Amino acid sequence: MRTPIIAGNWKLNKTIHEAVALIASLRCMVDGVSNVEIVVAPVFTALATSAEALAGGNIRLAAQDVFWEDNGAFTGEVSPRMLKDVGCDYVIIGHSERRQYFGETNENVNCKVKASHAHGLIPIICTGESLEQREAGRTEAVVKDHLLNGIAGLSAAQIISTVIAYEPVWAIGTGRNATPDQAQEVHALIRSLISDIYSDDVALKVRIQYGGSVKPDNAGALLAQPDVDGALVGTASWDAESFAQIIKAADNAF
Repeated sequence: MRTPIIAGNWKLNKTIHEAVALIASLRCMVDGVSNVEIVVAPVFTALATSAEALAGGNIRLAAQDVFWEDNGAFTGEVSPRMLKDVGCDYVIIGHSERRQYFGETNENVNCKVKASHAHGLIPIICTGESLEQREAGRTEAVVKDHLLNGIAGLSAAQIISTVIAYEPVWAIGTGRNATPDQAQEVHALIRSLISDIYSDDVALKVRIQYGGSVKPDNAGALLAQPDVDGALVGTASWDAESFAQIIKAADNAF
């Protein structure tokens, strides 16, 4: 059985002090949760202090992005070995905001995914269509393009230890979210595509998160879907109580 994973993407929010305060509150609220893998992704400047605040608990640390080289003349970038050194276990790669605002390509995503695996980081690869693409009936084509190019060249063992996130762009930060049926349809597609490349057995072991305006009041219905193995949470993860409610909804769903 796949262990559900709930990850909080804090985006460009929370100073070091605010991050530590949020972690302290969250730890108290989810201390007894053992059936859900919990992950938080602060900004780069708060990673080291957050790692200290998380030590000994049941919450793991992620970065929001990574570069694919270990070192060199790449001003402003952070390498996977540096993220591992600071205490990260996960890294979010290919988020729609990185694609939209910073020109992230499928090729960039693939390089970052491979580099992350090489250093023992678990990639959370984001896929998802815009509203225009959905209305044009291109959801399947876009998700397939993001997924297949993002995971190209990964071994079966590497894909099993990769998390895929389906995040419809039209639902991110808009208050809208995919219905449980819509989410399940795309998650089933992703699992089918992975099965075609690897095998049914491999595909059944890969965790697929839903991301896009996940809140305490819709988390339970989304997480009840057979191919939804967790959530990549934005706004609702910036508040300890709302994020804890989503985590507990996952704990109950599985």
